[in-house]
Amino acid sequence: MKKLLSILAAGAVALSIGMPVHADVSPKTVEGATTIDTAKARELFDQEVAFVDVRKDSDWDAGRVPGAIHIELKKIYSADTLGAEVAKAEPLVLYCNGESCMRSSEASAKAVEWGWNNVYYYRDGFPAWKAAGNPVE
Repeated sequence: MKKLLSILAAGAVALSIGMPVHADVSPKTVEGATTIDTAKARELFDQEVAFVDVRKDSDWDAGRVPGAIHIELKKIYSADTLGAEVAKAEPLVLYCNGESCMRSSEASAKAVEWGWNNVYYYRDGFPAWKAAGNPVE
């Protein structure tokens, strides 16, 4: 009980000074990448730009953007695995499970760091893609 009260007190203090208790929201932008909305993602999809899904395996298995490349961020995402699929000069769209998922922002930042210069960060991700009635597989 003491521990619970301590946690609640810490949360109240954080709220009273304007600090978030937890940050489960991805950044709106990633330096060096272009943040896109669902309409732009669909436009890029129609232009056959590579979509890279960095979600965990179970999310990938449950549905994805058709033709997307699966490179699970926590297990196999690296400059080598990304480079084997998308050349550095080619555009790519990185996505995960929406604004509560940090994977696409992390993947976008790493891609920029590794030298990709045409990175599209699809922050709204697969949930928004599906909700808009876009094709899924």
